[in-house]
Amino acid sequence: MGYNDSRSNVKGKGAFVTCCNVGIDQAACALKRGEAVIFPTDTVYGVGVSVRHAATPEILFDLKQRDRGKPVAWLVGSLADLARYGADVPAFASALARAFWPGALTLIVRASDEVPSAFRSEAGTIGLRMPADTAALDLLGKVGCPLATTSANASGARPPRSSDEVDPAFAAAVGCMVADGAPRSGTASTILDCTGDHPVVVREGDVTIADIRAMG
Repeated sequence: MGYNDSRSNVKGKGAFVTCCNVGIDQAACALKRGEAVIFPTDTVYGVGVSVRHAATPEILFDLKQRDRGKPVAWLVGSLADLARYGADVPAFASALARAFWPGALTLIVRASDEVPSAFRSEAGTIGLRMPADTAALDLLGKVGCPLATTSANASGARPPRSSDEVDPAFAAAVGCMVADGAPRSGTASTILDCTGDHPVVVREGDVTIADIRAMG
């Protein structure tokens, strides 16, 4: 999979601003500086920050003009991360992760002590997902920790399936993007609340309710 290493000029208010299309290594360095980066996932293009190097997800709320009451889920690099960042994870949640990770399933669980308070919901939960995307997993591996990630668009706008669909003004505000030529599915992940006695569907996406029921 090839990545561009070029600069795209976007005309802003009275000036030109620049978004730099970078490779995985450069993107990882930006994330380790606490900066936000746009990158592809299996579902849509996302924008994220390193949860180890950014003190809060505040920059993501600012970029998206998003309600602070809507927490940002984490992309993780392995199945083991569910038990690491989740507390008292129920057996059914672990079974769901084994069945659908890596893939388009986000599991909301109670956050462990390894999740900084700034990244938790008001209820003390965290959404976790392992993406089925080489670029995203490579980036997670290079950074060495989860990435708090949301779709790379302003709230209310259509999530981008490819780098070409990322709004130029949004890209310029972020300043750093990993881009390749392959469009993603464009279908959001399914979100399940796993903090109770059984999973509750918050949003149905690429993993359908039928898929989940088929587990038995």
